[in-house]
Amino acid sequence: MSFIEAVIQYGFLQKALLTSIMVGIICGVVGCFIILRGMALMGDAISHAVLPGVAIAYMLGINFFAGAVISGVLTAMSIGFVSQNSRIKNDISIGIMFTAAFALGIILITLMKSSTDLYHILFGNVLAVRPSDMWTTLGIGIFVLISIYLFYKELLVTSFDPTMAEAYGLPIKIIHYFLMTLLTMVTVASLQTVGIILVVAMLITPAATAYLLTDRLWVMIYLSAGLGVIASVVGLYFSFTYNLASGATIVLVSTALFLLAFGFSPKQGILWRFLKARRKKQALS
Repeated sequence: MSFIEAVIQYGFLQKALLTSIMVGIICGVVGCFIILRGMALMGDAISHAVLPGVAIAYMLGINFFAGAVISGVLTAMSIGFVSQNSRIKNDISIGIMFTAAFALGIILITLMKSSTDLYHILFGNVLAVRPSDMWTTLGIGIFVLISIYLFYKELLVTSFDPTMAEAYGLPIKIIHYFLMTLLTMVTVASLQTVGIILVVAMLITPAATAYLLTDRLWVMIYLSAGLGVIASVVGLYFSFTYNLASGATIVLVSTALFLLAFGFSPKQGILWRFLKARRKKQALS
Protein backbone atom coordinates (compact mmCIF):
# COMPACT_ATOMS: atom_id res chain seq x y z
CA MET A 1 0.00 0.00 0.00
CA SER A 2 1.37 3.41 -0.98
CA PHE A 3 1.68 6.28 1.46
CA ILE A 4 -1.08 8.28 -0.26
CA GLU A 5 -3.46 5.30 -0.15
CA ALA A 6 -2.66 4.83 3.54
CA VAL A 7 -3.39 8.49 4.27
CA ILE A 8 -6.77 8.19 2.53
CA GLN A 9 -7.65 4.97 4.35
CA TYR A 10 -6.32 5.44 7.89
CA GLY A 11 -7.58 8.14 10.23
CA PHE A 12 -4.53 8.03 12.48
CA LEU A 13 -2.30 8.87 9.52
CA GLN A 14 -4.54 11.77 8.53
CA LYS A 15 -4.24 13.20 12.06
CA ALA A 16 -0.48 12.66 11.96
CA LEU A 17 -0.17 14.45 8.61
CA LEU A 18 -2.24 17.45 9.67
CA THR A 19 -0.35 17.75 12.96
CA SER A 20 3.02 17.47 11.20
CA ILE A 21 2.11 20.18 8.69
CA MET A 22 0.99 22.59 11.42
CA VAL A 23 4.11 21.93 13.47
CA GLY A 24 6.30 22.53 10.41
CA ILE A 25 4.59 25.87 9.77
CA ILE A 26 4.67 27.31 13.29
CA CYS A 27 8.19 26.08 14.03
CA GLY A 28 9.38 27.63 10.79
CA VAL A 29 7.69 30.99 11.47
CA VAL A 30 8.76 31.42 15.10
CA GLY A 31 12.20 30.02 14.30
CA CYS A 32 12.90 32.99 11.99
CA PHE A 33 12.74 35.42 14.90
CA ILE A 34 14.79 33.08 17.09
CA ILE A 35 17.50 33.00 14.41
CA LEU A 36 17.50 36.78 13.88
CA ARG A 37 17.78 37.45 17.61
CA GLY A 38 20.61 34.95 18.05
CA MET A 39 18.51 32.99 20.53
CA ALA A 40 19.10 29.42 19.36
CA LEU A 41 20.36 28.49 22.83
CA MET A 42 17.22 30.00 24.37
CA GLY A 43 15.12 27.85 22.05
CA ASP A 44 16.98 24.80 23.29
CA ALA A 45 16.48 25.93 26.88
CA ILE A 46 12.72 26.44 26.57
CA SER A 47 12.24 23.13 24.77
CA HIS A 48 13.88 21.29 27.66
CA ALA A 49 12.38 23.46 30.40
CA VAL A 50 8.81 22.39 29.65
CA LEU A 51 9.51 18.83 30.83
CA PRO A 52 8.82 19.38 34.57
CA GLY A 53 5.58 21.17 33.70
CA VAL A 54 4.51 18.24 31.53
CA ALA A 55 5.37 15.75 34.29
CA ILE A 56 3.48 17.72 36.96
CA ALA A 57 0.47 18.08 34.66
CA TYR A 58 0.35 14.30 34.18
CA MET A 59 0.70 13.76 37.93
CA LEU A 60 -2.25 16.09 38.59
CA GLY A 61 -4.30 14.59 35.79
CA ILE A 62 -4.66 17.86 33.87
CA ASN A 63 -3.84 18.84 30.30
CA PHE A 64 -0.06 18.97 29.85
CA PHE A 65 -0.38 22.18 27.81
CA ALA A 66 -0.96 24.37 30.88
CA GLY A 67 1.89 22.84 32.86
CA ALA A 68 4.32 23.08 29.95
CA VAL A 69 3.54 26.74 29.19
CA ILE A 70 3.87 27.75 32.86
CA SER A 71 7.14 25.84 33.22
CA GLY A 72 8.60 27.32 30.03
CA VAL A 73 7.65 30.92 30.83
CA LEU A 74 8.92 30.64 34.43
CA THR A 75 12.25 29.31 33.17
CA ALA A 76 12.55 32.16 30.65
CA MET A 77 11.84 34.69 33.41
CA SER A 78 14.33 32.98 35.73
CA ILE A 79 17.04 33.18 33.06
CA GLY A 80 16.42 36.91 32.63
CA PHE A 81 16.34 37.52 36.39
CA VAL A 82 19.65 35.73 37.01
CA SER A 83 21.48 37.44 34.14
CA GLN A 84 20.15 40.90 35.04
CA ASN A 85 20.90 40.66 38.77
CA SER A 86 24.33 39.07 38.81
CA ARG A 87 27.66 38.98 36.99
CA ILE A 88 26.50 35.81 35.24
CA LYS A 89 26.09 36.33 31.50
CA ASN A 90 22.93 35.36 29.65
CA ASP A 91 24.30 32.21 27.99
CA ILE A 92 25.60 30.92 31.33
CA SER A 93 22.27 31.53 33.07
CA ILE A 94 20.54 29.73 30.21
CA GLY A 95 22.81 26.72 30.69
CA ILE A 96 22.19 26.65 34.43
CA MET A 97 18.43 27.11 34.43
CA PHE A 98 17.42 24.88 31.54
CA THR A 99 19.58 21.96 32.66
CA ALA A 100 18.13 22.31 36.17
CA ALA A 101 14.59 22.33 34.78
CA PHE A 102 15.27 19.33 32.55
CA ALA A 103 16.86 17.41 35.43
CA LEU A 104 13.85 18.20 37.62
CA GLY A 105 11.56 16.88 34.90
CA ILE A 106 13.50 13.62 34.68
CA ILE A 107 13.33 13.19 38.47
CA LEU A 108 9.57 13.81 38.45
CA ILE A 109 9.09 11.24 35.69
CA THR A 110 11.01 8.61 37.65
CA LEU A 111 8.90 9.34 40.74
CA MET A 112 5.60 9.04 38.90
CA LYS A 113 3.53 6.02 39.87
CA SER A 114 1.30 6.43 36.85
CA SER A 115 1.55 3.97 34.00
CA THR A 116 1.62 6.88 31.57
CA ASP A 117 4.60 6.52 29.26
CA LEU A 118 6.27 9.89 28.69
CA TYR A 119 8.85 8.43 26.30
CA HIS A 120 7.04 10.02 23.35
CA ILE A 121 7.21 13.43 25.03
CA LEU A 122 11.01 13.16 24.87
CA PHE A 123 11.38 11.74 21.36
CA GLY A 124 8.00 12.22 19.68
CA ASN A 125 5.71 9.80 17.88
CA VAL A 126 3.44 11.57 15.46
CA LEU A 127 1.86 8.29 14.31
CA ALA A 128 0.35 7.92 17.78
CA VAL A 129 -1.16 11.41 17.87
CA ARG A 130 -4.61 11.59 19.46
CA PRO A 131 -7.49 13.80 18.28
CA SER A 132 -7.02 16.00 21.37
CA ASP A 133 -3.33 16.47 20.49
CA MET A 134 -4.23 17.38 16.92
CA TRP A 135 -6.79 19.98 18.00
CA THR A 136 -4.41 21.40 20.60
CA THR A 137 -1.70 21.76 17.96
CA LEU A 138 -4.15 23.35 15.54
CA GLY A 139 -5.37 25.81 18.18
CA ILE A 140 -1.85 26.75 19.20
CA GLY A 141 -0.86 27.13 15.57
CA ILE A 142 -3.72 29.51 14.78
CA PHE A 143 -3.00 31.59 17.89
CA VAL A 144 0.73 31.80 17.13
CA LEU A 145 0.23 32.78 13.48
CA ILE A 146 -2.35 35.45 14.36
CA SER A 147 -0.01 36.83 17.05
CA ILE A 148 2.91 37.02 14.61
CA TYR A 149 0.68 38.77 12.06
CA LEU A 150 -0.63 41.33 14.56
CA PHE A 151 2.75 42.14 16.12
CA TYR A 152 4.95 41.64 13.06
CA LYS A 153 6.27 45.22 12.99
CA GLU A 154 7.17 45.18 16.69
CA LEU A 155 8.94 41.85 16.36
CA LEU A 156 10.69 43.06 13.21
CA VAL A 157 12.06 46.25 14.76
CA THR A 158 13.11 44.65 18.05
CA SER A 159 14.81 41.80 16.19
CA PHE A 160 16.93 44.00 13.91
CA ASP A 161 17.54 47.10 16.06
CA PRO A 162 16.49 46.84 19.72
CA THR A 163 18.18 50.16 20.53
CA MET A 164 16.07 52.05 18.00
CA ALA A 165 12.99 50.13 19.14
CA GLU A 166 13.60 51.25 22.72
CA ALA A 167 14.10 54.83 21.53
CA TYR A 168 10.69 54.66 19.86
CA GLY A 169 9.21 53.60 23.18
CA LEU A 170 8.53 49.97 22.39
CA PRO A 171 8.41 47.72 25.49
CA ILE A 172 11.47 45.61 24.71
CA LYS A 173 11.16 43.28 27.70
CA ILE A 174 7.45 42.69 27.22
CA ILE A 175 7.99 41.84 23.54
CA HIS A 176 10.85 39.51 24.52
CA TYR A 177 8.72 37.57 27.00
CA PHE A 178 5.84 37.58 24.54
CA LEU A 179 8.11 35.85 22.03
CA MET A 180 9.24 33.44 24.76
CA THR A 181 5.60 32.59 25.42
CA LEU A 182 5.03 31.90 21.73
CA LEU A 183 8.21 29.80 21.70
CA THR A 184 6.93 27.80 24.66
CA MET A 185 3.57 27.23 22.98
CA VAL A 186 5.25 26.07 19.77
CA THR A 187 7.38 23.68 21.81
CA VAL A 188 4.27 22.24 23.45
CA ALA A 189 2.60 21.85 20.05
CA SER A 190 5.64 19.94 18.78
CA LEU A 191 5.93 17.48 21.66
CA GLN A 192 3.94 14.68 20.04
CA THR A 193 5.59 15.20 16.65
CA VAL A 194 9.32 15.53 17.31
CA GLY A 195 9.55 15.49 21.11
CA ILE A 196 11.33 17.77 23.56
CA ILE A 197 14.84 16.71 22.59
CA LEU A 198 14.46 17.34 18.85
CA VAL A 199 12.05 20.30 18.76
CA VAL A 200 14.90 22.81 18.73
CA ALA A 201 16.02 21.36 15.39
CA MET A 202 12.63 22.12 13.84
CA LEU A 203 12.79 25.64 15.25
CA ILE A 204 16.30 26.37 13.98
CA THR A 205 17.02 24.28 10.88
CA PRO A 206 14.21 25.41 8.51
CA ALA A 207 14.76 29.04 9.55
CA ALA A 208 18.52 28.73 9.04
CA THR A 209 17.92 27.18 5.61
CA ALA A 210 15.61 30.03 4.63
CA TYR A 211 18.19 32.53 5.96
CA LEU A 212 20.65 31.22 3.35
CA LEU A 213 18.13 31.71 0.56
CA THR A 214 16.89 35.30 1.07
CA ASP A 215 17.67 38.66 2.67
CA ARG A 216 14.03 39.67 3.27
CA LEU A 217 12.30 38.70 6.48
CA TRP A 218 8.81 38.14 5.04
CA VAL A 219 10.27 35.89 2.33
CA MET A 220 12.33 34.10 4.97
CA ILE A 221 9.20 33.43 7.03
CA TYR A 222 7.31 31.92 4.08
CA LEU A 223 10.33 29.87 2.99
CA SER A 224 10.96 28.63 6.52
CA ALA A 225 7.32 27.59 6.97
CA GLY A 226 7.36 25.84 3.59
CA LEU A 227 10.60 24.03 4.38
CA GLY A 228 9.17 22.97 7.73
CA VAL A 229 6.12 21.50 5.97
CA ILE A 230 8.29 19.66 3.42
CA ALA A 231 10.48 18.21 6.16
CA SER A 232 7.42 17.15 8.19
CA VAL A 233 5.58 15.49 5.29
CA VAL A 234 8.63 13.76 3.80
CA GLY A 235 9.80 12.72 7.26
CA LEU A 236 6.35 11.29 8.03
CA TYR A 237 6.46 9.37 4.75
CA PHE A 238 9.78 7.73 5.57
CA SER A 239 8.72 7.15 9.17
CA PHE A 240 5.54 5.34 8.13
CA THR A 241 7.04 3.47 5.18
CA TYR A 242 10.20 2.19 6.86
CA ASN A 243 9.00 2.09 10.49
CA LEU A 244 11.45 4.76 11.67
CA ALA A 245 11.27 7.14 14.63
CA SER A 246 9.10 10.02 13.40
CA GLY A 247 10.85 12.88 15.20
CA ALA A 248 14.35 11.83 14.21
CA THR A 249 13.30 11.22 10.59
CA ILE A 250 11.66 14.65 10.26
CA VAL A 251 14.77 16.32 11.70
CA LEU A 252 17.10 14.45 9.33
CA VAL A 253 15.02 15.48 6.31
CA SER A 254 15.17 19.09 7.52
CA THR A 255 18.93 18.80 7.90
CA ALA A 256 19.23 17.41 4.37
CA LEU A 257 17.37 20.48 3.05
CA PHE A 258 19.76 22.72 4.98
CA LEU A 259 22.79 20.96 3.48
CA LEU A 260 21.38 21.45 -0.02
CA ALA A 261 20.97 25.18 0.64
CA PHE A 262 24.38 25.36 2.26
CA GLY A 263 25.96 23.86 -0.84
CA PHE A 264 23.85 25.24 -3.68
CA SER A 265 22.16 28.44 -2.46
CA PRO A 266 22.31 31.06 -5.29
CA LYS A 267 24.06 33.66 -3.09
CA GLN A 268 25.31 31.98 0.08
CA GLY A 269 26.06 28.45 -1.13
CA ILE A 270 29.60 27.11 -1.06
CA LEU A 271 29.47 26.20 -4.77
CA TRP A 272 28.32 29.70 -5.80
CA ARG A 273 31.01 31.36 -3.66
CA PHE A 274 33.65 29.03 -5.09
CA LEU A 275 32.64 29.86 -8.65
CA LYS A 276 32.55 33.59 -7.85
CA ALA A 277 36.03 33.49 -6.32
CA ARG A 278 37.31 31.51 -9.31
CA ARG A 279 35.92 34.02 -11.82
CA LYS A 280 37.39 36.88 -9.82
CA LYS A 281 40.79 35.17 -9.77
CA GLN A 282 40.64 34.59 -13.54
CA ALA A 283 39.70 38.24 -14.13
CA LEU A 284 42.71 39.44 -12.15
CA SER A 285 45.17 37.09 -13.83
